[in-house]
Amino acid sequence: MRIAIVAESFLPLMNGVTHSILRVLEHLQERGDEVMVIAPSTSDTDVSSVVKGAYVHRLPSVPLAGYTNVRVALGGVNRVKRILADFAPDVVHLASPFVLGWRAVQAADQLGIPTVAIYQTEVPSYAARYGVPFLENWAWNRVDNIHLLATRTLVPSTFALNQLRGRGILRVDMWRRGVDTARFNPAKRSTAWRSSVAPQGQRIIGYVGRLAVEKQVEDLAVLADLPDTKLVIVGDGPQREALQAALPSAHFAGFLGGDSLAQAVAGFDLFVHPGEFETFCQTIQEAMASGVPVVATGRGGPLDLVENSRTGWLYEPGNLAQLRGYVQDLMGDDAKRRAFAAAATASVQGRTWPVLSADLVRHYNEVVAGIPSEAGPTELTSSKGPSA
Repeated sequence: MRIAIVAESFLPLMNGVTHSILRVLEHLQERGDEVMVIAPSTSDTDVSSVVKGAYVHRLPSVPLAGYTNVRVALGGVNRVKRILADFAPDVVHLASPFVLGWRAVQAADQLGIPTVAIYQTEVPSYAARYGVPFLENWAWNRVDNIHLLATRTLVPSTFALNQLRGRGILRVDMWRRGVDTARFNPAKRSTAWRSSVAPQGQRIIGYVGRLAVEKQVEDLAVLADLPDTKLVIVGDGPQREALQAALPSAHFAGFLGGDSLAQAVAGFDLFVHPGEFETFCQTIQEAMASGVPVVATGRGGPLDLVENSRTGWLYEPGNLAQLRGYVQDLMGDDAKRRAFAAAATASVQGRTWPVLSADLVRHYNEVVAGIPSEAGPTELTSSKGPSA
């Protein structure tokens, strides 16, 4: 196939969107597909124009105010339309579309090219967290327009499926995310690494993710004084200095990738994720694959990933006393924590990226062939929600 992937963000910025695109590109390269990525430009001159066999067409861009490593592509619909017309793809893959993706879905529609839109970022809900709640309705209108125009939308969780179908977007199917269970594995646990971040032998409570407002990492302050524990924060972002001031006893490891990240995650005794705006939350899945139980907020993607009283705990959004209580429950009971860890690892087996990427190609083929979405009825509740 000939596939155009329109990326709202891409290398050198590493985030959930970029990670998913890279895994998909690996699969498409193995299949021998011809792929082009359309992405914002970057100031980094070392970035290659070919990534995993795909040519990367960079559009002029400007940095996002307050978050300079995130860039917003410039140019109108006609510019994207010319690029797509020249490449003549069979299908256009819209990765977390919002700004560039809105132009691309219009351009593809005008050219009669089917589109698969990946709903991966709950952008409208970020508005209130960033102090601009008056933009939330406008942002939801943009999301609605994109996904109503797309041939098919793929979502990573039951929560996201309910959310979009509840807004009248009906051509929606589930497409979860894969996890590399060879890379993220309990065998990566390192006594030396644990000693380097918790030299007094404390149990390690870990977080991995961007240090940005929407991740609510500051909520972890409620865990800072738990006895015989060490809070370890892996990641970087615009909130790092503020978080270091708010969490002076925590160890900030900075951005980690590759085997360094796998070693860190496997070295945790417990993984915590306080963000309320995750459509999936890949880092939770990576922690579970690494043999680490999870405490996360009971909203969004974690509802599908964490099973209460088996692989971890889900706490009510905003209930930080419950967050603290669940962490104490697992940190204070080694046998229970080990049982949760074993169940967590077992729960993610079979969710490999090759399997999930092959499923994505099935969706490509179906939209090219004109086969309608087969999404089932909206599930209004999740059986894995927070418990008292």
